[in-house]
Amino acid sequence: MTNSVQAPGGGRAITEQDRERLRRCIELAREALEAGDEPFGSILVDAAGEVRFEDRNRVVETGDHTRHPEFAIARWASEHLTPEERKDAVVYTSGEHCPMCSAAHAWVGLGRIVYASSSAQLVSWLAEWGVPGGPVAPHPITDIAPFLPVAGPVDDLADEVRELQALSHGVQ
Repeated sequence: MTNSVQAPGGGRAITEQDRERLRRCIELAREALEAGDEPFGSILVDAAGEVRFEDRNRVVETGDHTRHPEFAIARWASEHLTPEERKDAVVYTSGEHCPMCSAAHAWVGLGRIVYASSSAQLVSWLAEWGVPGGPVAPHPITDIAPFLPVAGPVDDLADEVRELQALSHGVQ
């Protein structure tokens, strides 16, 4: 079953193509986990459907807590895409943007966001496992950037993200 969160500005239901892109994000999240980092991965797709940039979390690797893939995408897009190209681009991500990444996304004028798992789900999983949350409140994208079109979570893909998060936190 797929749940869609719609926001003003053109959010739409998740398509099979969106699901394929989200699967790549989960692969990147798995790569991050295998590299000893937090399991998050994201891709930037232009209006023609071409993947323009992809990245995974690099927080542990660099010691820099701003090294989220969504933030890297926003920075890359601001340096390599025109404002029109950014507006028409889609960011796919394994987990809903944190407030820092939501703000960066909005500030550079990127378009639609599609995520496999939500911040609310992550908070719930961490609480279930007795894992403390981070230093920043986990607000939904639409609380930070209310006019961004967003879609997610996708229940079966969120289950895969949950498994990666469990492994990351040593939960069996």
